[in-house]
Amino acid sequence: MKLKVLGLGLSLGIVWGVGVFLVTVLTVLKGGGMHLGLLSAVYFGYKVSWLGSIIGLCWGFVNGLVVGIVIAWIYNLFAKEPAK
Repeated sequence: MKLKVLGLGLSLGIVWGVGVFLVTVLTVLKGGGMHLGLLSAVYFGYKVSWLGSIIGLCWGFVNGLVVGIVIAWIYNLFAKEPAK
């Protein structure tokens, strides 16, 4: 069985982007987040703030998209077609 490369990429992109967004929003509302601020070293323009949650959403989507595409592509390289 082969994976749909774009399908997995979009799925992981949405999940990762929304995850970064929600964690950032919760951190802004509740305070803290010293460790979450480390994402600014990975995501250009990211800060633990309202604007940072949108920037994190975008970067998280791109990050998840690329990782999903790479995972599906590598999986498809090794996936064997069923014998007919």
